[in-house]
Amino acid sequence: MKVIKLDYPHTYTKDDFPPLSIALGFFDGVHKGHQTVISSAIETAKANGWSSAVMTFYPHPLAVLRSRQDVHYITPIEDKMALIEQLGVDYLFVANFTEAFASLLPQQFVDEYLLALNVKHVTAGFDYSYGRLGKGTMETLPFHARGIFTQTIVPKLSFAEEKISSTRIRSLLFEGDFEGFHRLAGRNYATKGVVIHGEKRGRKLGFPTANVHLSDEYIIPSTGVYAVKATVNNRTYDGVCNIGYKPTFHDEKPDRPNVEVHIFDFEDTIYDHEITVEWFIRLRSEKKFAGLDELIAQISQDKSDAKQYFEKITR
Repeated sequence: MKVIKLDYPHTYTKDDFPPLSIALGFFDGVHKGHQTVISSAIETAKANGWSSAVMTFYPHPLAVLRSRQDVHYITPIEDKMALIEQLGVDYLFVANFTEAFASLLPQQFVDEYLLALNVKHVTAGFDYSYGRLGKGTMETLPFHARGIFTQTIVPKLSFAEEKISSTRIRSLLFEGDFEGFHRLAGRNYATKGVVIHGEKRGRKLGFPTANVHLSDEYIIPSTGVYAVKATVNNRTYDGVCNIGYKPTFHDEKPDRPNVEVHIFDFEDTIYDHEITVEWFIRLRSEKKFAGLDELIAQISQDKSDAKQYFEKITR
């Protein structure tokens, strides 16, 4: 997949690209609905002998138009790019979302970001909008296309009467409902981070943990203990992860929770290494314990519960 970053104004012309069937959307999460849109664009490309493409944008409009510093993503841009590539897309256009880009009139967007890229067919969800204040819609797109490209509108998708949307998936993540996430996204939630030095208390308790620093762009699930898989140095292990504020040891609540992974059957030193955590199920909520013996007993139970869970899903 060729990744092309588009600033405004860009200098590309239609002679720079083969005929394209393109999927349009923000695609945060690349969930089942997004996959349907992108797969439709790929099928149209194959049927016509064209190349397939996706156009998304970065950063989130709220970060630009409202100067929000607390914007979090289901899939930060690098993760989104990797997931889209797995779908078999030929070109990925990442438009730099700026105030100037947001101010484009709908016709300008079509002329400069679709026609100028040699687009022959557009696929997008029923609620996709483009141009200043979102004035352009899938209903106005044929007018702005001026007969140069055609379009496919993908209707709202649901699973068990539940709308598949990034908004709903965000809610599931904040609740720590990773089974719900898997149901709507078609995969497990995964986060990447770097192992940093912590208080090293887990090792003294007999349960060494990798303290993971996650990028601020990730949605951090609700506090609690989870069954997870951790991938480090190209190997994947079962484990348990605690997200929380360590109320047993600290009275004051820090600004952001700690993310600590106890990796089963693992003794390597991995400070400063990248680690990917794949989230499966919430085992329990965070709680304050009366003493170390009670805490150790609960961690042992968490470990046992996680092992039983993984044994169950791999049968």
